[in-house]
Amino acid sequence: MSFDTPIDRTGSHCAKWDMMPSLYGLPPGEGLAMWVADMEFRPPQVVQTALEKMLAHGIYGYFGDESAYLAAIRWWMANRHGWEVAPEWIFTTHGLVNGTALCVHSFTRPGDAVVLMTPVYHAFARVIKAAGREVLECPLALEDGTARLDLAAWEGLLTGREKMLILCSPHNPGGRVWTAEELRQIADFCVKHDLILVSDEIHHDLVFPGQKHLVMAKAVPGIADRLVMMTASTKTFNIAGAHIGNVIIADPALRKTFANTVNALGISPNSFGMHMATAAYSPEGAAWVDDLMRYIDGNRRLFDEGIAGIPGLRSTPLQATYLAWVDFSGTGMTPAEVIERVEQQAKIATNHGAAFGKGGEAYLRFNLACPRAQVAEAVARLQRAFADLQ
Repeated sequence: MSFDTPIDRTGSHCAKWDMMPSLYGLPPGEGLAMWVADMEFRPPQVVQTALEKMLAHGIYGYFGDESAYLAAIRWWMANRHGWEVAPEWIFTTHGLVNGTALCVHSFTRPGDAVVLMTPVYHAFARVIKAAGREVLECPLALEDGTARLDLAAWEGLLTGREKMLILCSPHNPGGRVWTAEELRQIADFCVKHDLILVSDEIHHDLVFPGQKHLVMAKAVPGIADRLVMMTASTKTFNIAGAHIGNVIIADPALRKTFANTVNALGISPNSFGMHMATAAYSPEGAAWVDDLMRYIDGNRRLFDEGIAGIPGLRSTPLQATYLAWVDFSGTGMTPAEVIERVEQQAKIATNHGAAFGKGGEAYLRFNLACPRAQVAEAVARLQRAFADLQ
């Protein structure tokens, strides 16, 4: 497919574009939607074909016989990540926000605390707080604009109520691919403080050329008795509306506890998502992802070059994801002043950094998974909006 081809999503019940007028005051004809983390691209043809086959059949009953679905997941993890997964380890959830919530309910109790390495994906804190648990924010350190672990500082923040740590790997919004040593340090931290480690690896396929994601289950195999892995086809193939994800648990005791929660809540899969994921996890899907990341890498370079030309702005060096994380602290402006320029002058809808927790206040997040012409337009608008700094 041509990733340059624009697709009009307005009026399609698309959150990114159809919610922009009410949330940002930006009509689709004027505003650029660069906030919600989905893409402006159609999924690979193999996914479209699977849906067309369902439509042609015309009966949409309960999904049964997961053998092909489980085989596709196992093939993908083995071939793309060198990770061997047993079929009985795999649970299907309604996406990974749902998966996170199920983990919180399974492995913690009201009043317990959950550790987040902030700034980090905002939905984690939302589901933790909604479940009556506390969020302990452990801010990441910055080294030349890149997020780093700060384990020594985190030690002094613990209260003793912590029961879980949620890792975002690769990191959203910082775009970090954690190294093997960093993953070992995180695992050791969890062992030392007796924490369940939930590793959300939804962005694990979206790494740039020259980078390599390492699955936590492979990085530290000795931590299986406290490790919960989360993966999904939705972010990789732009099928988030399918609301399908996988919680993968090797340890029998953890698996039993999680299964009890799933059964108590009556969780069952969406048949559309099952067919889409089965089709996507294939050689055709793999070729599409490789093309996708080469294209987004070009978008990233274009965006970073444009941001570098605006004094006071700094685009975080991305190793993964399609989400640019831009630091505006060098402008000397307040976050409110920055947001006014970006949203009201440049007319770009972004995610506000404060929503990602401590350390994110001076940042905005921009979605680069769109035709290159839109990235070029966004850069031009930002340069005009901050022209007085140049």
